[in-house]
Amino acid sequence: MLSSPQPAVSSRYLKMPHAEKGLAVGLFGGSFNPPHAGHALVAEIALRRLALDQLWWMVTPGNPLKNTRELAPLTERLNLSEQIARNPKIKVTAFEATHHVRFTADTLALVKARNPGVDFVWIMGADSLRDFHRWQRWRQIVMTFPIAVIDRPGATLSFLSSVVAKTFDYARVDEGDAPRLARMRAPAWTFIHGPRSSLSSSAIRKMAQG
Repeated sequence: MLSSPQPAVSSRYLKMPHAEKGLAVGLFGGSFNPPHAGHALVAEIALRRLALDQLWWMVTPGNPLKNTRELAPLTERLNLSEQIARNPKIKVTAFEATHHVRFTADTLALVKARNPGVDFVWIMGADSLRDFHRWQRWRQIVMTFPIAVIDRPGATLSFLSSVVAKTFDYARVDEGDAPRLARMRAPAWTFIHGPRSSLSSSAIRKMAQG
């Protein structure tokens, strides 16, 4: 049985968002399969605590570390993200699909090359920090942009035990200096505590299947 073709992605999602020189911009990437209020909470905390001018909500075409068979169509994940990410500072995008990049290291290198003069910070949930050393060229990611790790349920201690936290312990920035993080030279990272949502995409998928 042939699978039905996936709907075309709107061209507005396939362009890299525009950012003027001097702005502080957060990069929040993921499969968002599906996006949920927990993702929106991470984005809002990052915008506020990092004093960001923009946040790029980057919906990836695929995830090399996850089962792509469970991945909803990109258009569906983009539309759901738009419904959840209502802050006007958040730009929902899928520009990675245009450039056929599969790994975060390549995405960040592309963003850096295309946006001289813009101050970027990579944003991730603490639950991703535990497996971060399994990512392709993870050391290169840490050396490209500063990183803000946002607290997630059950992952608060990951910033102490993870391979990346131990390897780059010398580059850890005090949480009180988070508003300056985007302006710092990599490597620099901080752990941001705050409200946490127990929602997870995998749990939502299981509920939908059940």
